[in-house]
Amino acid sequence: MDIPDAVYRELKVYAAMEGTTIREIILEGVAEKLRSRKPKAQRDSRPRFPVIGSKNPGSLQLGEEGVYEYIPFP
Repeated sequence: MDIPDAVYRELKVYAAMEGTTIREIILEGVAEKLRSRKPKAQRDSRPRFPVIGSKNPGSLQLGEEGVYEYIPFP
């Protein structure tokens, strides 16, 4: 692991003041980072049905022309 000199010196002073080792501070920081990470939201590319919401599912009878009332086409 490559730690810049200035950061290492600051870390060494902090470890001495806390009465611990640099190794322990680094391990605690890594463990905390791993605990606090949030899983990435899994995106489902499939459409969620119903595409057209209805208070009475199954009651809408659309022909080829009727669909244009509910879904805009370019």
